[in-house]
Amino acid sequence: MSARAHVARAAGRALSGLAASPVTTGVATFTLALCLLLGGAFALLLVNMERVLAHFGQEVRVSAYLSDALTPEAHEQLAAAARQLPGVESVALVSKQAALERFRASPFGRASLLDGLDDNPLPASLEIVLAPAQRSRAGVDALVQRLGKRVGIDELGYGHEWVEGYARAVAGVRGIALALGAVLALATLLIVSNTIRLSVYARRDEIEILALVGAGRAFVATPFLLEGLLQGAAGGALALAALALGFHAATASYASGLALLLGSAQPVFFDVTQALGLVALGAALGGLGSAFAVLRART
Repeated sequence: MSARAHVARAAGRALSGLAASPVTTGVATFTLALCLLLGGAFALLLVNMERVLAHFGQEVRVSAYLSDALTPEAHEQLAAAARQLPGVESVALVSKQAALERFRASPFGRASLLDGLDDNPLPASLEIVLAPAQRSRAGVDALVQRLGKRVGIDELGYGHEWVEGYARAVAGVRGIALALGAVLALATLLIVSNTIRLSVYARRDEIEILALVGAGRAFVATPFLLEGLLQGAAGGALALAALALGFHAATASYASGLALLLGSAQPVFFDVTQALGLVALGAALGGLGSAFAVLRART
């Protein structure tokens, strides 16, 4: 018998074995899907957290608030001087009027808060973007130290601490995801292994007959390995579908809140490679579980 015919026959036997015990197969597949769903949810969270971190990391900037006592010409001179500082990629001068218009247009802006004031209380400022190589705590601190010596700068503000805190949060979630993934992988292996062992025991008479007529170990074991692969792939597909439905429902329900929180860094779902990777992971875990079951059964 050719290898192609052998695989086709093994696949047929695997499908027959799954169909012979629909309840056991269904429960095992659903349990596998639940395990992969939990792991996939953490992976999706991690993907989006790292994406948000990369987005905000690229926008690490220092805001230098300028004294109202300075003239517009002096503001321009400070902006030109800031552009010459080491580690600076670009400098934008925001006038008092532009700052007021930004405040009114921002989600946090309320025009009524300024109605009782005769003058615009918002200062002009310089928005300084660091060069990519300087987007670190050391780079920000060095720039702040240089700017602090400039006359006409009343206050400095920057969100680098927030970015660093978010990076620590991402690292924490990554650690939790790895630990949870290891636990769920072990649970998945045990589920598939026990399910296939039940299938092996239920078909032990057939296996003994095959052994008596000279069937090799690979011929006997291949259908069970395929059963595990199919169960794992089905569990991965179910987990992927549930994740997709949950993701789209959440983003549709909380679109405005996510836009306010994340700005232009919108949440994303798995790309094609990552989605197929989840299904492939389920199949791989199913195959390993089946291999353990077959080895333990000594077929």
